[in-house]
Amino acid sequence: MNEPEGLRFRRLNKPQIITDESQEPQYKSTSTYSGKIFRFTLLTVGGALILPLLVVVFVLECPIQPEAFSLNEPPLMTDCYEPNLKLRQAQRLFEDQLVGPESIANIGDVIYTGTADGKIMKIEGRNMHILATLGRPPCGSREHEHICGRPLGIRVGPNGTLFVADAYLGLFEVNPVTGEVTSLVSTGTKVGGRRLSFVNDLDVTQDGKKVYFTDSSSRWQRRDYLNLIMEATADGRVLEYDMETKQVSVMMENLRFPNGIQLFPDEESVLVTETTLARIRRVHVSGLNKGGMDTFVDNLPGFPDNIRRSSSGGYWVAMSAVRPNPGFSMLDFLSQRPWLKKLIFKLFSQDVLMKFVPRYSLVVELQETGACVRSFHDPHGTVAAYVSEAHEYDGHLYLGSFRSPYLCKLDLSKV
Repeated sequence: MNEPEGLRFRRLNKPQIITDESQEPQYKSTSTYSGKIFRFTLLTVGGALILPLLVVVFVLECPIQPEAFSLNEPPLMTDCYEPNLKLRQAQRLFEDQLVGPESIANIGDVIYTGTADGKIMKIEGRNMHILATLGRPPCGSREHEHICGRPLGIRVGPNGTLFVADAYLGLFEVNPVTGEVTSLVSTGTKVGGRRLSFVNDLDVTQDGKKVYFTDSSSRWQRRDYLNLIMEATADGRVLEYDMETKQVSVMMENLRFPNGIQLFPDEESVLVTETTLARIRRVHVSGLNKGGMDTFVDNLPGFPDNIRRSSSGGYWVAMSAVRPNPGFSMLDFLSQRPWLKKLIFKLFSQDVLMKFVPRYSLVVELQETGACVRSFHDPHGTVAAYVSEAHEYDGHLYLGSFRSPYLCKLDLSKV
């Protein structure tokens, strides 16, 4: 008997029962394939990221050999150190006409400064011209700085001549009228078995017989100053040059980046800014305590550069980088982590690292006891950037800079 046509239709389209077991082989195959792809991709990306880092860590050489050292917790930015905008009231002078006027001296109304291209500039009112050139061209680049010269500290001696410390060339005496240059101490000179490598700042006794100056490092030159700061090597010295005997003597050694220097009123000691450790040391250069050293000011709110006398009998201290509290200080953080310093210097150049240093200019006036009197700030270095010195004359502060293309002048009666 034939089945009805409708029944045959239903049987032809009878649904099949698909069990979990019948689907399992296909599911496992897909999962395994996707997992392999994921793991391969992850390992490829991870390798691409980790391999260069391993090369940096284990293959590339680090230019510095940093030491671990301790810094106290920075002082609170309150009271005398309370942030303000007073440095922004300064007036820029000769903008884009001179670069890096590190230090400043004056004879009457005439201002003198040294620039990044190895020149000593003479400024009379609105006029400026080249008084002297210490090195020889080419100038203007890091590669040629040691040839061109880099005048840093500048002072007026009792005989009315200029004394100049050049980072690469040594100590000089310069006639402020004729521009005649006399070499006093060459960096080729060996003192205590070591050559002068980074002559920085100087001061002259009232009788003109002694010149005290800093040699910031026996290992690093000025163009590698960031290496010196980060390495924190204690190889800096305070030296004495005798104008009569022409001899150079070591007054103190094992300092971490000795920078600015200022004779104490009795001239039996000098104040020296120890930049890396954010403090000022007092080195006894004559008298009963000769050869000794003590701390004048410890734990400053920034890293000090030059130090100069103020009209009140105290001292002006310039700082181009601060240790904010509250806040975060990168240099304080890295002081106990030399391994991290090494990694950073393998990855980045000095020029790149400088871009990560916050521009915060700070000038502090200290009493003759070291206590803070007042402070002038320019957060972000909007007007006065990279300050290296505060030189007071005729009711004004002239602000030097190791990097900016101008001088600044601040009217003290208005702040």
